[in-house]
Amino acid sequence: MDMREPVMAYGKTKLTMEEYLQWEKTQQEKHEYYRGEIFTMEGHGDALAMSGASHRHNKLFSNLFMGLSFQLKGKYCFPYGSDMRIHIPENTLYTYPDITIICGDFISSEIDEDTVVQPTVIIEILSPSTKNYDRGEKFTLYRDIPALKEYILVDTASIRIEAFRINDRGNWELEEYKSVDGMLRIPAVDVNLPVADIYEGTKIPNL
Repeated sequence: MDMREPVMAYGKTKLTMEEYLQWEKTQQEKHEYYRGEIFTMEGHGDALAMSGASHRHNKLFSNLFMGLSFQLKGKYCFPYGSDMRIHIPENTLYTYPDITIICGDFISSEIDEDTVVQPTVIIEILSPSTKNYDRGEKFTLYRDIPALKEYILVDTASIRIEAFRINDRGNWELEEYKSVDGMLRIPAVDVNLPVADIYEGTKIPNL
C-alpha cells in the first residue's frame, strides 16, 4: 500500500477492524486501515513535504467546501470534510477523504455508526507525499464502492483538476481542467464550480 510502513498498535502490526476502530479513538492523528494493517494518513493538514503546500491544501479545501455547501444547500446531497471516515467492505479499507459527498440516507458501517459506506463523490487534494497513492492504488480501492460516481483530484502545485466519472457502461472516464477559465463539473450532484474560485488565494504561480 504505497511505500509506507504499517503502524504498530497494541504491540502488533495486524489488527481486526474492531481493534482498529477502538485504537483509532485514542489517537490524535488519523490512520488508514487496510487488510489488517494501519497506516499513517500523510498530507492531511499536517507538516507537508513542500513549502507552502499546507496553506494551499487548506485554502483549496476551504474554497471547495464552501462552494459545495452553497450549491448543495437544501438538496439531496451533503458534503463532509476529512473528519468523515469511510469504509469499503469490499476490500476492508477505512480512510478519511478530504471531502466526501453523501447523497440520500447516511448508511453506516455495520460495526461503526460514525463511518459511512456509500459515498457518491470523493475529492482528494493532492500533496507531494500522497499524490501517487491517490492517483493509483487508492483510486483502485475506491472503485470498489458501488455508489461512487465521481472521483476528483485537485493539485496543490499547479492549476490541475482530474475528474474521473463512471459512464453508463461502467467505465471510468477522465476530464482534466488546467485553466482558471474552466468550470469544474460534478454532474453526479448537479454542481458546477469555477476553477478560478477553487484556486482563489492559493498563490500558485501564473494564477
